[in-house]
Amino acid sequence: MSEFTQILTKYWGYAAFRPLQEEIIESVASGKDTLGLMPTGGGKSVTYQVYSLSKPGICLVITPLIALMKDQVENLNERGIKALAIYSGMSAQEIKIAMDHAAWGNYKFLYLSPERISTERFRERLNQLDVNLIAVDEAHCISQWGYDFRPSYIKISELRDLLPDVPILAVTATATARVIDDIQEQLKFRTKNVLRTSYYRSNLIYLVRNEEDKVNYLLKAVQKAKGTGIVYVRSRKQTREISELFIKNKISADYYHAGLPSKIRSSKQENWKSGKCRVIVSTNAFGMGIDKADVRFVIHLESPDSVEAYFQEAGRGGRDGKTAYSVLLFNNSDKLKLQKNVAKSFPEPDVIRRIYEAICNFFQLAVGFGKDQIFEFSMGMFASKFSFQITEVYNSLKILQREGYLELTDELDNPSKVYFQVGRDDLYKFQVANSDFDGFIKLLLRSYTGLFTNYVSIDEQLLAKRANISPELVYEFLTRLRTQKVIDFIPQKKTPFIIFAKERIDPERIRISKENYEDRKRDYLNRIEAMIHYASSGHKCRSQLLLQYFGETESVRCGKCDVCMARNELNVSKYEFDNISEQIKKVMAQPCFYEELLTKIEGNSDNVVKIVRWLLENEKLVYRVDNRMEWRKGQMN
Repeated sequence: MSEFTQILTKYWGYAAFRPLQEEIIESVASGKDTLGLMPTGGGKSVTYQVYSLSKPGICLVITPLIALMKDQVENLNERGIKALAIYSGMSAQEIKIAMDHAAWGNYKFLYLSPERISTERFRERLNQLDVNLIAVDEAHCISQWGYDFRPSYIKISELRDLLPDVPILAVTATATARVIDDIQEQLKFRTKNVLRTSYYRSNLIYLVRNEEDKVNYLLKAVQKAKGTGIVYVRSRKQTREISELFIKNKISADYYHAGLPSKIRSSKQENWKSGKCRVIVSTNAFGMGIDKADVRFVIHLESPDSVEAYFQEAGRGGRDGKTAYSVLLFNNSDKLKLQKNVAKSFPEPDVIRRIYEAICNFFQLAVGFGKDQIFEFSMGMFASKFSFQITEVYNSLKILQREGYLELTDELDNPSKVYFQVGRDDLYKFQVANSDFDGFIKLLLRSYTGLFTNYVSIDEQLLAKRANISPELVYEFLTRLRTQKVIDFIPQKKTPFIIFAKERIDPERIRISKENYEDRKRDYLNRIEAMIHYASSGHKCRSQLLLQYFGETESVRCGKCDVCMARNELNVSKYEFDNISEQIKKVMAQPCFYEELLTKIEGNSDNVVKIVRWLLENEKLVYRVDNRMEWRKGQMN
């Protein structure tokens, strides 16, 4: 048994690696910068975790989502592996203590949000860390051609200059050929090195259903389906409405979205993962870091904006290798909605400038000030105060972020935290001198450990219950202890943050470049058109279409999707279908009449007629106004 397998078995309980995991680890162990492409649920995080555990020192993990970061830290700590995280929104004291632990506390993993990399505090302490690996999770975020580009990820390349001898391991589930090249270039790979498995999932059956009454179809489909499932919807309101419809029809269901409190989200996740709840209805907030193997169906009530997003969400089904269904409900109105999203996602430059000015006024920033300042940001409150639509605020901020003016973090749901600022001896003296606080301090110390060495998350409701007092009185005790400088108390908060990367400037000086506006708008439109083509196509195997989008051009027909099943009903072999189709495509280089086409194709005449009719029904062959037919061209063929 190799050293890497021993670590896997010791901490994760697995006797063997999943496909490609060990090859990626060995590549990094040989000193090579490595880009690992693994499907959703393929175990990407295990690659850098196992490698780092095999070496002295600490692994820096850069990841975009704070919630995912916190989940991974918690999971590692539960396995007895010391890990911590630093992200925007933490106090200066919290960050100082975390960096002290990273430098001298024998920690193995330090998770970082990318914008922290360029801060002076991090740069000053970096040389005190014995870094054995730089791991970049969700690596597609570094590419401007990726579907989820985050400008703060560009800062990661600075680590290559600061730590030139430390290998980089970048991992992602979805990346096109263009993005794969860009990731390696942006991360300054010394030599290009990509390890990948095929995106092909033989057990996953892709279906597209053209339904006008999608909700009614969804209800019937879930009633017939067996096992656990996920239903993706576009809005938070829909999550509740659809889950209530399911419950009303005796389907065990619950809803989930990012706006719910952390404890409630965790409870809903656990109920679904444990099988207490059969179907979870969610926005795209659900799924990141959730590894449930036996999901039997994933249904999208509406289409995502990109093939990448759809592929990742659909891929959460059937991770146990057993048959699962990924179903997209799509009709003409969806096509119009997707196309309208282009205009919504790219507000006019004048609107972007007005929103920038309003945000600066909102935080009372003067021109020439604000660089590196961090502010809690309630998007709803801001939009209401200045009479903007929330969608135009959000999308304007994304463009300002691309231009490097500011950074918008994901919504942060932080529980209250406590850290004792005095030592045990001084605390005892305080308790003797202040008997009113003695019982509460003892309650804190009985309820939580580590309060003298780190910030510890606390639950005011739990403390109130144990002390038989009100949560308001608990809050008062904590606040008074902070005033006395016995503890540092950080109250619970739930908000995203805005970080100003540059000082405030006059709005007319805001530069909105062609690269970050027109080029990105065209790229976004291409993604939407690719998604529409996937959903509308009735000619090519669904699996082949998806794989072709990601550069796998030699894949075979799955034989199970709705397109393949319709072709199977023709009772024509794959070889004959492909042979006749290719002949038709060549003949149709020039439009011709139906009868004329039949005379030019070699093969069984009955089968030729069947295939021509099938191509017409699926709109691969179309009639022109002069009654000639032509081959319809489109994306992904």
